[in-house]
Amino acid sequence: MAVNTEDGLVVPVVRDVDNKSIKELAVELNALVQRAHARKISLEEFQGGTFTITNAGALGGWTFSPIINHPQVAILGMGQGRLQPVVVKGEKGLMIAARLIMPTVLCIDHRVLDGADAVSFLKFFKQTMEDPDQLLMSLV
Repeated sequence: MAVNTEDGLVVPVVRDVDNKSIKELAVELNALVQRAHARKISLEEFQGGTFTITNAGALGGWTFSPIINHPQVAILGMGQGRLQPVVVKGEKGLMIAARLIMPTVLCIDHRVLDGADAVSFLKFFKQTMEDPDQLLMSLV
């Protein structure tokens, strides 16, 4: 996870994510962010990552092109959510409505990852962002 510090962005590694609960991840991420800001992270905590999540939206960024940090194989970049006009199906047909839109980009190394799997991941991510309650219910 990329962390913005006074000395620039740093990317400490969260390990064994697939074996941790959301609560455990939240506690660990908070501790990592605090240690990153205090410059108390060891060199080993920056090594061995495979996937980065970065959120330029937290800084007011809308769209951007995140770059994969070698030797990692993918990066998910999120921009700031903003109300945007979109075409939706209404009771009287198509209409324009305001929706919260968050630009998201997934950059992958095709030498390691399959593009079809990346698209499936983005579809899942979109569904999760549209209905986070459903994700939480599926974890119970």
